Amino acid sequence: MLSQRRSVFRVCILCLCILTGSALASSSHQQRNTFLQAEKQLWKPGSSRYQELYNQLHFYPLQPYLDQRRLMHKLRLSKAKEIDEFLDKYKGTPLDWPLRKKWLTYLAKRNRQSLFIEFYQPTSDATLTCHYLNFQLDAGQSEKLILPRVTKLWLVGKSQVKICDPLFKRWREAGYQTKELVWQRIRLAADGGKHTLLPYLTKLLPQQQQYLGRLWHKVRRDPAYATKLNQFSQRSAKETEILTYGFKRLIWRAPSRALSGYKKALKLFPFTEQQQQQITLKFALALASKNHPHAKDWLHKVDDSLLNANIIQWRIANALRQNDWRTIKVELESLPKAQQEKLQWQYWYGRSLIETGNREQGERQLSQLATERHYYGFLAASFMDKPFNFQDKPLQVTQQEKDALLKNAAAKRAFEFFYLDRFHDARKEWNYWLTQLNDREKLVAAKIANEAGWYDRAIFALSRVGYMDDVNLRFPLAFDDEINRYAKDHKINPAWAFAITRRESSFMSDAHSSAGAKGLMQVMPGTAKQLTRRSVSSKYLLNSKNNINLGTKYLRKLLDKHDGNAVLATASYNAGPYRVSRWLKEAPPLPADMWIETIPFKETRDYVKSVLAYQQIYQEKVGQPDSLFGELVNMAISD
Repeated sequence: MLSQRRSVFRVCILCLCILTGSALASSSHQQRNTFLQAEKQLWKPGSSRYQELYNQLHFYPLQPYLDQRRLMHKLRLSKAKEIDEFLDKYKGTPLDWPLRKKWLTYLAKRNRQSLFIEFYQPTSDATLTCHYLNFQLDAGQSEKLILPRVTKLWLVGKSQVKICDPLFKRWREAGYQTKELVWQRIRLAADGGKHTLLPYLTKLLPQQQQYLGRLWHKVRRDPAYATKLNQFSQRSAKETEILTYGFKRLIWRAPSRALSGYKKALKLFPFTEQQQQQITLKFALALASKNHPHAKDWLHKVDDSLLNANIIQWRIANALRQNDWRTIKVELESLPKAQQEKLQWQYWYGRSLIETGNREQGERQLSQLATERHYYGFLAASFMDKPFNFQDKPLQVTQQEKDALLKNAAAKRAFEFFYLDRFHDARKEWNYWLTQLNDREKLVAAKIANEAGWYDRAIFALSRVGYMDDVNLRFPLAFDDEINRYAKDHKINPAWAFAITRRESSFMSDAHSSAGAKGLMQVMPGTAKQLTRRSVSSKYLLNSKNNINLGTKYLRKLLDKHDGNAVLATASYNAGPYRVSRWLKEAPPLPADMWIETIPFKETRDYVKSVLAYQQIYQEKVGQPDSLFGELVNMAISD
């Protein structure tokens, strides 16, 4: 009977979504086709065919993009008035900057200084900013007003564009470049910037200090150079700063060498209290993540003023590895109240109470936590053998609210791009639109997006507002045909595939990461090549069917590698199977909840928790009565 009610409910929701989606898509297919045809004729804007198509698009939301691209095509000074009117009309919208940037670049190349200044808007683009400041100086602006603004441009950890060089020369000759600024830039280049800039910056130091720049460069390229203490002959504060940087990096690569080197350096160099605490903090985190035997000592050397979430995490995790429940209880009781209230520490405090003999209070703690729709709430509920509380509070939105919002020009442009599968442009318009809305309107927008099948925008909008209790909006059964099909083909739980996809991309089909992962399930090209035994294109990976097929196939492969253990397979999907295999060898056998808490990578630790919680929610949505967390609290993990 319950499964019948669920089926009826899902059919009703589907009908509502179809109706709303139809309303949103009311712009005729003919207009979209006309727009696409007009785009192809844009390079002949004076032709009768283009004019005919353009005239059919009056009141069509994307018509301004034709105007923008026409203006961008073959820029001329004679277009200045029309460009000015267009930019004034669409100032701040996604229509503004592409045209403005190209127009400013055009004006700069032709040295049209007054026009450039007129059209310029503040930007992070260094080339345009340097042109603007140079033109301001040429126009007679006071150096005292302009040159202080150059400092921010110069003070970066990478080489700036050549066009800025004359400006920097004028800035330097006016006396703005100081030794301290050079040192600041050396720090920026060494710590996260481009180390190839260091030799140039070294030459800007006084002759007697240039050896310090060379030391920075050597330590940046190889932090183990910090252990060659005889090369730091002056025992100065500047040398100590370089050593501090080096030891903080070396501890992650070669713990024993870093520990030994720092112990010797501490006797010879004037490390400040702050530097010592910075090093202690890095050593504690690195050693704990590596399960080093000295981790506990370093974790407790960290000053209370530097006590952060990472240190708390590793103090508890280190004690879990030792099965030291008394230490866990004492540590959690000593936390500030704000930390104690976090669900993570409520769970482990309840467990520590039970394990140290205070079962009644511990069970009361866990029973209260079991009401939360959260990874730790689900753990607590399963530990106490209680039902899950999904706390579903569907968002109530009226049709009048939706209709009112959809009158907005940016909203119309966003959804038109979405229906044309131009997701990048659609997101730019969506993000601009949301800047104009209050929190209630953002929730209405989330509802509209969900009903149109634009699931990722709905998920992100709800998160931005902090409305977390509409389970259907936050965890949609998106791409359900493909996910169910390929999960079945590869013999994996579809709820697991939904959870992985939700965590990887929030159902953004064109998602891509800085590491190169692509698509709904964030498949790496190398992984795709392994699975298909051939190289595949980005276009192939961004196809939703191909991506889900490969993602679910890879999950099956990881599941087989880990003897059917989905927790380890999930960790491997994020961190890679080789890292997980290494972690298993380095860690003692532990209950699953404790093993997850001691995963060395924070990203993977959080990832596994999220996927498990999401999977439990999706199991409910697809009608699977089994308790995933019931299995988890009885699971042990070992190599």
